[in-house]
Amino acid sequence: MDSEQAPPGIDVTKPHPARRYDYWLGGKDNFEADRESAEAVAEAFPSVQFSALENRAFLRRAVTYLTAEAGIRQFLDLGAGLPTAGNVHEIAQDIAPESRIVYVDNDPIVLIHARTLLDRRPEGRTAYLQADVREPDRLLSHPDLLDTLDLSRPVALMLVAVMHFLTDDDRPYEVVRRLREALPSGSYLVMTHATSDHLTAEDLAQSDEANRRSGIPFRLRSTAEFSRFFTGLEVVPPGIGSVMSWRPEGWRAHPRPEAVSMLGAVARIP
Repeated sequence: MDSEQAPPGIDVTKPHPARRYDYWLGGKDNFEADRESAEAVAEAFPSVQFSALENRAFLRRAVTYLTAEAGIRQFLDLGAGLPTAGNVHEIAQDIAPESRIVYVDNDPIVLIHARTLLDRRPEGRTAYLQADVREPDRLLSHPDLLDTLDLSRPVALMLVAVMHFLTDDDRPYEVVRRLREALPSGSYLVMTHATSDHLTAEDLAQSDEANRRSGIPFRLRSTAEFSRFFTGLEVVPPGIGSVMSWRPEGWRAHPRPEAVSMLGAVARIP
C-alpha cells in the first residue's frame, strides 16, 4: 500500500505496530514507514519474521484450547492488529459458532479494515473498538464492548504480542491487573511477550538501538518479569515458556527458541 493510497486522517509517516506486524506476516496493509521500522528491527534480530509466525501459531493453539477444552465462548482481543487469516473469531466460531469476540486496536486504519471481521456464524457476534490498552477503565466501559460481551461470564483476555509495546512508564502490570480484576472467576489470561532471555549485554544494547531507530517504543522482558503478569493465576500446563513449547503440533517456523525469543502462557483466573 503506497502512501498516496492512505485513508484520510491517517498519518502514514509514522510506523505503527499493527502495520509493521502485518508486513512481517506477509500482508499488504503497510506503508513505507512501517517497512523501514520493520527492517531496522530485523537488522538486530534477523529472525523477527519467524517470531511473528510462531506468535500467530501460538494464538491459534491457545484459542483452540480455550474453545474446545476450556469451554470459553467470549474473547477480548487487545491489540488485535490488521485482519489476517486465522483471526480469533474464525478459530473460535469454527468450534463453537455462538462465540463472541471483541477486537481492540488503537490504529485507525484497523477500523477501516474491520468490515472484514464479520461473523462467520450467525449465532455469534464480533465487534471492533478503537481504543488503547493503556486506558483499561475507558476500554472496559465502552458500550460496544458491553453490548457484545457479558462480563459476568468467563472471558478470555488476549494480550498477544502487545505488552512489550508498553514501557515501564506505562505501568504495564497495573494495566493487566485492572483488566484481570474486571473479569469473573473462570476467565483466562493469554499473553505473549518478546523476551531478553537469550541476549548478551552486547545483543541487548544492539536491540535497544534498533528499537530506538524503529520509531516504536519497545520493552523486552525476562521470564521473571513476564511471570509477574500471572501472579495469583492458575497457569495452564505446560506453563510459562517459549511460544514454541506451548502445546506444539509439529510444524515450526524456526527450530530454535532463541531465534523466536517470544514467551507465552495461558492462565485461568480463579
